Amino acid sequence: MARQSINGIFEQTVTAPSCAVFESVPDGFLQCPARRLAEVLPGPSLIDLPGRDRHPLFVSVLLHGNEETGLVAAQEVLRRHRTRQLDRSLLLFIGNVAAAAANERTLPGQADYNRVWPGTLAPNVPEAHMARWVFEYAAARKPFASIDIHNNTGLNPHYACTTRLESKFIALARLFSRTIVHFERPLGVQTGAFAQLCPAITIECGKSGVGAATVHAVDLIEAGLSIVQLPSHDMAPKDVDLLRTYAIAKVPEDASFSFDGSPADFRFRSDIDRLNFSELNAGDSFGKVGDENTRLIVLPATESDSTDVYFDYRERQIRLTQDVVPAMLTLDPRAIRGDCLCYLMHRIGMDGARLRD
Repeated sequence: MARQSINGIFEQTVTAPSCAVFESVPDGFLQCPARRLAEVLPGPSLIDLPGRDRHPLFVSVLLHGNEETGLVAAQEVLRRHRTRQLDRSLLLFIGNVAAAAANERTLPGQADYNRVWPGTLAPNVPEAHMARWVFEYAAARKPFASIDIHNNTGLNPHYACTTRLESKFIALARLFSRTIVHFERPLGVQTGAFAQLCPAITIECGKSGVGAATVHAVDLIEAGLSIVQLPSHDMAPKDVDLLRTYAIAKVPEDASFSFDGSPADFRFRSDIDRLNFSELNAGDSFGKVGDENTRLIVLPATESDSTDVYFDYRERQIRLTQDVVPAMLTLDPRAIRGDCLCYLMHRIGMDGARLRD
């Protein structure tokens, strides 16, 4: 087992958190649950395993410490290949081990591990230096494809996300789900950075530990390791359900919110997470505001997007002003505070143009 630290590789003005590199599977890793990884790994770690095809599949897991499906799926794939060589080399990055020990997305004082990759708005934080090093390590290996595995806290279907609508990106995403979301923000995400190197996707596997999430992720990793190439021809529109994120809705930092009708700045409906990926219409309600001047923050999802008005607050009701498909709605206050209330999407064609009713 070889281990190599990257401490000291960057300018001394910022100390980068270490990222250990293993050239074989670390002892105890395959059976280790996320909360005990700190007993096996020294921190963020990269497992670099050879395969018949030297262009590796890059897989990242636990960028958020409470999203365990990716880790469990990767462990299962490695168990299957203990006695036989991988068809393709594998670079497995295990991210926020410290947050996983506490079953938290991130720990206080940490940067979000999925907001620090090249293109980030915070390039000088220690986690960004670590992510840049991992990115350059992978770039030198000329990766075949990249898969970043996540869970979410609301009721969402399994779906794939990509920052590009190129045929190989769509083909990779389609290996996981017919439902594909195109996005450009937030910045600094792993998939956005690796899109510079190879077809890259994020997969959202629903709630951690629920249903067939692990099986679904295992199947995708195995496909990425076994296929020789991704098709370069465009997919037929009937074969995908393609959406694009147009806006991101956030609760102001100093605002309170509830889901049971109790007094708060925002009194969201108790079943709001059941609206995910539903076709909502103008006039549909998200709940109420406690004060007529209270407003959600709605950010455009790209620099080119206009700041469309998505909500109306007359009579203190939070109502949509246009038809929309939401994603990532949740009843988990930590997820709302740490990320957003939801993403607001519209269906698009294969050319990226919004489909109008």
